[in-house]
Amino acid sequence: MDGSTLSNEFQNKMRPLVTLFVAGILLSFVQSERHFSLTIKVHNFRSSKGVLEIGLYRDPSKFPKIGQTFRMVRVKVENNEATYTFVNLESDQYAVCIYHDENSNKICDRNILGIPTESYAFSNNIRPRWSVPDFEECCTVLNADKTFRIQLIH
Repeated sequence: MDGSTLSNEFQNKMRPLVTLFVAGILLSFVQSERHFSLTIKVHNFRSSKGVLEIGLYRDPSKFPKIGQTFRMVRVKVENNEATYTFVNLESDQYAVCIYHDENSNKICDRNILGIPTESYAFSNNIRPRWSVPDFEECCTVLNADKTFRIQLIH
């Protein structure tokens, strides 16, 4: 056997491995570019007045600070329900903070002690006792399309 025959045999044996390697890299790239949706379904409204403000957070240091949401929407309340779907989200950790802005003044009204007088809620249906919950308590890893069913706190 001469050197060129060995070289051809080597190439023929390596070709499937190289093809598999390249396919694996391309597949991992395609998977890392996948995007998902997160649907928020809220119930337990006191009334159908006003709008529901949904704040989506991705950065734990910004949760749940006003004006520092990753995305924010205001959704009309109909039949004591509200649903919204965030689309095109990368795989990551997300948490939601919401309130029912019954008087549509674009703020979560509070009493003199700072306790909300309008209904509110957090993802994972976390019920805070003395303070706002941590991002870690409320977050979920989004690696597939997901739905949060959230009950408002009055």
